[in-house]
Amino acid sequence: MKKLVYGSVMALGLGAAPAAWAMDDVTLQLKWVTQAQFAGYYAALENGFYEEEDLNVTIRPGGPDIAPPQVIAGGGADVIVEWMPAALAARENGLPLVNIAQPFKSSGMMLTCLAETGVSSPEDFPGRTLGVWFFGNEYPFLSWMSTLGIPTDGGEDGVEVLRQGFNVDPLLQRQADCISTMTYNEYWQIIDAGIGEDELVTFKYEDGGVATLEDGLYVLESNLEDSAFVDKMARFVRASMRGWDWAAENVEEAAMIVLDYDDTGAQTEGHQIRMMSEVAKLLEGSNGTLDMADYERTVATLLGGGSDPVITAEPEGATTAVVTDAAFN
Repeated sequence: MKKLVYGSVMALGLGAAPAAWAMDDVTLQLKWVTQAQFAGYYAALENGFYEEEDLNVTIRPGGPDIAPPQVIAGGGADVIVEWMPAALAARENGLPLVNIAQPFKSSGMMLTCLAETGVSSPEDFPGRTLGVWFFGNEYPFLSWMSTLGIPTDGGEDGVEVLRQGFNVDPLLQRQADCISTMTYNEYWQIIDAGIGEDELVTFKYEDGGVATLEDGLYVLESNLEDSAFVDKMARFVRASMRGWDWAAENVEEAAMIVLDYDDTGAQTEGHQIRMMSEVAKLLEGSNGTLDMADYERTVATLLGGGSDPVITAEPEGATTAVVTDAAFN
């Protein structure tokens, strides 16, 4: 199963069918490194779902120094995986990203606190140090604090924001009372570090009514004027959702595919199986089509930022159903 390149077309040898050259190229930029968070795309690639749609798909992993909006703006990808807050902020700042599909229905974002700190409810946040991811991932947090009326510039009535790296060290080293975690990833890194679940207190953005959409598929608005591009994206989304359905039904096999595509060797089998199991929960209720009620909730959350909202005006043209309509109807 080990691949030679990221792509759905095998290297052509003597006697290979010339028709393989007619496949349409698609480059997908992921939001983060190769892991089960993106298992559906790797499953679609490995199982030949893209090839069946006449697509030659290249999957580019992300990382701490890779911003998907910058990649697509520079022509490095046809489609990106991005969280909606970052996509809408980028659109307001001049990069016309458009959501064409939404595989993830629910949010996996949380704040995870040590119970020993005494934090048991959001009312306990003032005066605390909270770890927050940046590079576009801070927007849901900032909107939540604005909704709660809690300043993010420190002081007794506010919170001290610690710019958290993409690890759980600030909690393990007691540098922060709470840190950002995902239900499918960092939370379990804390558990694996030897801290029991009964020693932790979690606050899911989903439960707090301030969850924003994560892991949608975005393209540049200008490309949607090309009917051939729309057709290509429709085939891509259809095959990707087949991959997600397969991954959710075959958790262990999907995790092994992800491991096979991880060139870093940093992932472990147990963690990826657990991650895939948790990610499957976030897919429930989605066929890939954006639920406009979820979109409107996300926009309302981002607009409700008090004196410093994530976006300042209702977005126009930030979503389209043209691709999913073509894919599924």
